[in-house]
Amino acid sequence: ASDVYKRQRKNEGDQQMKKVLVFLMMAIMACSMLLTGCGGEEKKAADSAKVLRVGTEPVFAPFEFPKEGSKDLTGFDIELIEALGKQMGYKVEMVSMGFDALIPALNSNNIDVAIAGMTITDERKKVVDFTESYYTSGLMIMVRKDSNVKSIDDLKGKTIACQIGTTGENKSRTVEGAKVKAFNTQDEASLELKNGGADAVIGDAPVIEYYMTKAGKDFAKTVGERMEAEPYGIAVKKGSKLAGDLNKALAELKKSGEYDKLYTKWFGEKK
Repeated sequence: ASDVYKRQRKNEGDQQMKKVLVFLMMAIMACSMLLTGCGGEEKKAADSAKVLRVGTEPVFAPFEFPKEGSKDLTGFDIELIEALGKQMGYKVEMVSMGFDALIPALNSNNIDVAIAGMTITDERKKVVDFTESYYTSGLMIMVRKDSNVKSIDDLKGKTIACQIGTTGENKSRTVEGAKVKAFNTQDEASLELKNGGADAVIGDAPVIEYYMTKAGKDFAKTVGERMEAEPYGIAVKKGSKLAGDLNKALAELKKSGEYDKLYTKWFGEKK
């Protein structure tokens, strides 16, 4: 009878142990499912974050240029598009490329918008849509300090450096008898002037003015008056609703005063 009693106690103990093990396994599975679910929700939330792929030509100070000692970009355009993206609920992702590659990148869906001091022209409007103008620029002539050039009329038959694909290049090619050297960046065009390979540079006025304060003041000067008021716009693919969304966000930034703060930071008070 003692042995039977012992066997019963042992069986009862085994059954209790099995119940405990089953309970522990179920608890572990429940925790695992809960953690997986939480991770899944976090991943889903991250995946659902809207990203705005922004193309720019990264050597066009003060609109876009690398921060000192960093690959990150700064400048008026960069801070403006980041503010617009935030206003629209987007995470902005910058994509650097040559200026002449921006419109093809838009049309091949490699980027969503392009901001790079791009002038709104009838020719460009045939292939992309633009937002309303966010900045009015113009063209300026830069020459060496010892130059006798006083206006664009004095550039007939001379060598003009400019940035490829820009309105500065278009203007340069209207000068009678001029030899035009088009470079990938405005900085390269300015270097050509400094090295004596060109008699003048024609480019966007705010870019040349900024260059003069940083690197050009020792060897160069600007001549003549600002030419051709040029509206800058943000380019999007033809038919994209982003143009309307960006216009709405830009209007809100202007209403709040944030746009004026950015403008004053990079260009000083409006004249």
